[in-house]
Amino acid sequence: MAFLVLFLSGMAGGILGGMGMGGGTALIPLLTLVCGVPQPVAQGLNLASFLPMSVMALSVHAAGGLLERRGLVPLIASALAFSVLFSLLAAVLPAAALRKGFGLFLVILSFFQLPGAFKEMKKSNKNRRLTGER
Repeated sequence: MAFLVLFLSGMAGGILGGMGMGGGTALIPLLTLVCGVPQPVAQGLNLASFLPMSVMALSVHAAGGLLERRGLVPLIASALAFSVLFSLLAAVLPAAALRKGFGLFLVILSFFQLPGAFKEMKKSNKNRRLTGER
């Protein structure tokens, strides 16, 4: 049973990661809430799974012409620097602080995503009315 839960968690993370949405958004809560993995370990597992997942997704997106190469070097350099910095910070923070920080991140993310979801829903409803679909 544990293998199946871990497999399905990895599948959810891979689907979101492949779409460029961040597999950790699903993977970390699944590992902590469903599998009982401590928060720091779940974040470490997420980072380890992110490496091969991002390489695969990046190659697919690049092959499809969906990669903007301008500004890529500064983006990667700053992401690497801050990844090291905040990984060191996460290693010394208590698990409760990591859980609260990740929860806050998800709440803030939802506020940014919500307007786009409503806009997309209105657009979809408008298109259905124009085409006569139900």
